[in-house]
Amino acid sequence: MSDRAGGPALKARRIDPVVEEAAELLGSHAVPGMAVAEQRAMMDRALRIVPARTELRVANQPGFVLHAWPYRETSLILDVFTRDHGRVAMVAKGAKRPHSALRPVLQHFQPISLSWSGRGEVKTLTRAEWVGGMLPLASDALLSGFYLNELLLRFCAREDAHVTLFRQYMATLTQLSHGEPAGLVLRGFERVLLQETGFAVAFDECANSGETVEPELDYVYQPERGVRRAQASDPSSWPVVSGRTLLDMSQDDYSRTQTVTQSRALMRFLLHYYLQGAPLKTRQILIDLHYL
Repeated sequence: MSDRAGGPALKARRIDPVVEEAAELLGSHAVPGMAVAEQRAMMDRALRIVPARTELRVANQPGFVLHAWPYRETSLILDVFTRDHGRVAMVAKGAKRPHSALRPVLQHFQPISLSWSGRGEVKTLTRAEWVGGMLPLASDALLSGFYLNELLLRFCAREDAHVTLFRQYMATLTQLSHGEPAGLVLRGFERVLLQETGFAVAFDECANSGETVEPELDYVYQPERGVRRAQASDPSSWPVVSGRTLLDMSQDDYSRTQTVTQSRALMRFLLHYYLQGAPLKTRQILIDLHYL
């Protein structure tokens, strides 16, 4: 209807065909361990173009590249983890060109400053600058870094900010880059990840009573509920851990051998449960290497 006819003129939203095609392509990529139908449903929800959104412009946001897909001949589709916007999908146009300024910047495990714009769930990267200040990961630490990224991709919804988790991610990368034991460093990250994304509650408090965990008693972590006293009727698949282990985990203290052993069993159980048995590629490699 025209303005003369008494109604507002309807203007078609200008859609960037590159971004729209990138959203479709990203939606077709499989997420490891998930059924195809489930993958498609999840990605359709996460990456659909939303016409009603106003254009968002973000400048100089701290972030890290979690994953990158080659796109067309010269570009990349990125999944980045940012401090104030959580996970964001975006297209880096021309990033694969030999002389692109973006090419040396968009590296894993290095802090960068990101700027982007866009209406839909897939944004357009407009600027990226290397921030520096972090040692590169190598060897076993590099594999552990990819494990962190895989966890973030599986547990964090898009554009859902987790500032505490972002700081924990940075701290964990720093610890790994300085040669701290991967098994112990990753344990602390797993705990913060589950708590910050709403999959777990406090480890030092009983969920049903609110009582503080006692170090000399035995407990289980009941999925969807939280910590409670162990009972003879509990499923055999639920790891029984001491109160001391739970208190140590809350403080990221893995100096006791029992805490190391029991926390490993507990986190394997919780991750397996919340991933509904879907395997994590990097996790299995780390388990095989005895780091988890």
